[in-house]
Amino acid sequence: MGYQSNFKRYEIKYLLTPEQKALILSAMADNMLPDKFFRSTIRNLYFDTGNYQLIRHSIERPAYKEKLRVRSYREAAEDTEVFVELKKKYDHVVYKRRVALREWESLLWLRGGGYPRPPCQISREIDYFLSHYPSLHPTVFLSYDREAYRSKDGSDFRMTFDSNILCRQEDLSLACPVWGTALLPENRILMELKTSGGIPLWLTHILSEQHIYKTSFSKYGTAYQTMIFPTQTGGNLIHA
Repeated sequence: MGYQSNFKRYEIKYLLTPEQKALILSAMADNMLPDKFFRSTIRNLYFDTGNYQLIRHSIERPAYKEKLRVRSYREAAEDTEVFVELKKKYDHVVYKRRVALREWESLLWLRGGGYPRPPCQISREIDYFLSHYPSLHPTVFLSYDREAYRSKDGSDFRMTFDSNILCRQEDLSLACPVWGTALLPENRILMELKTSGGIPLWLTHILSEQHIYKTSFSKYGTAYQTMIFPTQTGGNLIHA
């Protein structure tokens, strides 16, 4: 297997101005390196129930929440490798499990056709998730331009910068061009710190000096609250 399939980490988010990003990039030059997917336009298809049960539960900020998505790092063709990802969060810790498939295989599986390869532990977990939410279907396409960095010291500490975050409910396919409604103003960038441990001292210093504070920001949650929820009947949430 040529990719990481299991993640257990904290994901800490910050909203930056371009000037703040430039300062952080300068400060991290001696400590970080470009990651494997250094610059990419990430495409995601989020799956949910007909009444958006998963994301409605998520935005209530429970101790435990989960979501399912398919991700590609470029515009997909049928044979493009994509990742089917089951992402869970419990007590502030993020657990991500994923398998790589060809685009057509992922759609076959998630549309009820069964896992197209010999089963593994992660595919069984996703199958259980699919059986628990039998009405899952694509609900939102989310894309963004990402810069990704990894620590020079060999630890699992990573930093990503996401801009041009777009969402839509049409053309729900990883094979379609990127377009949609912007979730952030043009002068805002989402920085994420991904780590199983703490934040390096060099970074805590720059965050403190620049008065940059962590925030709560969910791409799918923001898409639901700004684009989907206002169109629901009477603006009232319908509980499952």
